[in-house]
Amino acid sequence: MTDKLQALKTYFGHDGFREGQEALCDALLSGRDALGIMPTGAGKSVCYQLPALLLPGVTLVISPLISLMQDQVAALKAAGIPAAYLNSSLTPAQMSLAMRRAGEGAYKLIYVAPERLETPSFRDLCRRMPVSLVAVDEAHCVSQWGQDFRPDYLRIAAFIGSLPVRPPVGAFTATATARVREDILSLLGLRDPVRAVTGFDRPNLFWDIIPISRHRVFVLLHMLERLRGQCGIVYCATRKDTEAVCEALRKDGHRALRYHAGLSEDERRENQEAFQYDRCDVIVATNAFGMGIDKPNVRFVIHYNMPKSIEAYYQEAGRAGRDGDPALCALLFSKQDIVTARWLIENGEKNPDLSAEEQTRVYRQDMARLRSMIRYSEARGCCRAALLGYFGEPAAPRCGGCSVCAGTLFPDAQAITQAAKPPKRKAAPKPAPRLVRTGEAPSDLAPADEALFEALRLCRAELARRRGVPAYVICHDRTLREIAAKKPHTLSDLGDVYGLGESKIRSFGPELLRALSEATGRSPTDG
Repeated sequence: MTDKLQALKTYFGHDGFREGQEALCDALLSGRDALGIMPTGAGKSVCYQLPALLLPGVTLVISPLISLMQDQVAALKAAGIPAAYLNSSLTPAQMSLAMRRAGEGAYKLIYVAPERLETPSFRDLCRRMPVSLVAVDEAHCVSQWGQDFRPDYLRIAAFIGSLPVRPPVGAFTATATARVREDILSLLGLRDPVRAVTGFDRPNLFWDIIPISRHRVFVLLHMLERLRGQCGIVYCATRKDTEAVCEALRKDGHRALRYHAGLSEDERRENQEAFQYDRCDVIVATNAFGMGIDKPNVRFVIHYNMPKSIEAYYQEAGRAGRDGDPALCALLFSKQDIVTARWLIENGEKNPDLSAEEQTRVYRQDMARLRSMIRYSEARGCCRAALLGYFGEPAAPRCGGCSVCAGTLFPDAQAITQAAKPPKRKAAPKPAPRLVRTGEAPSDLAPADEALFEALRLCRAELARRRGVPAYVICHDRTLREIAAKKPHTLSDLGDVYGLGESKIRSFGPELLRALSEATGRSPTDG
């Protein structure tokens, strides 16, 4: 298969490219390097997964977290694309088998952590295996000025230089200031790359800032009462707050779990999997709950405390609404948060790979970032414009999709935080906040189709359970809503549904049609 549009439809179920995708794909297919700065949910992975299908050899994807690799590989396999990951989650026997199959050309994409690039066995494999493309995900990790600096990323350029033939290199991230972009270019050794910076705006996200003077946990409980049953993340600045908030949510009847670096590796893995597999609704976490989160249907991210930087806030909040549907990003802010953030910067673990002079520069940079975060938290102007302006992107003075421009979604929160005593009894819950994409009207299913959507969700859950993968690996909610609205009769009809490529139609189509027919009372047609 040589046609990129045909491959896009066959494997990913998309009829066309999104902004920036085609230029990056064309660059890598032609042998040029590429740099993609694209917001979360904009389809960065397609920019290297599609070229990987069309190039003759194997594509190496360098990714920082095991869970992210596992999700990506599961999704690729569901789409009929041979892929594997090589990381510490594999047993020695599994690693040996995967390495042998990789050497035999069994995979089109292989995901690896940056530290694996240093191992002699992997380097030997790469000398024997035709590497047609190297993709660096979360490329901002290469910069000591980025919020997620990882020294192992500094070795990527040397690894690429050690390959028998240098392949094109693609670097991708959602979060990079101008300084970090320059680091990505130089430290990864990109050569005259095609650049696509599609902007930082996420029109489906509503940005809410809620000033807090007291009773913070009661404000949070009030918010979550209105969001009950929806999937979300609550970020806390410290492990102590993480424990206390998680306990409060559980006592209030929420399916909540905790996540921070003080837990055992087994508990962190189990809790993250429970969240990804929809066995809990809310994960309460420190920033240790990081880049490996690829769950598309997160409907809210609430920051219980102000983060230390806008980069961290934008990246963490950006885990909401990856599926493109409306989602909430809320920040609870008090003056005490400033004190806590300063303490965390001043007492944080120093990077041993940096000299004393470099550590001083990093400290000053961290304090400058904190000042920017404080200005955002106290701002009286449009929240979206402030975020975009920080990343150097112009924006309209009013967006209609933030608490400054449209009013907070939780006006009762101020009554709670200003009261002399916290509320002892919850009032009857109000409906969930109404969220729409910026500049768009709501596009809900017809009431009669909501039941079809729920039936399809149950079918998807069963398909996912049988295969041992998260439900979103089967398909996104948008796909199910489209099926419920269009009511396709045949497998061929499913070819017109967003996100269903040929492999998924063959694997999941008959059961989705059967669930639809049972819910509508018509006879199924699989032809």
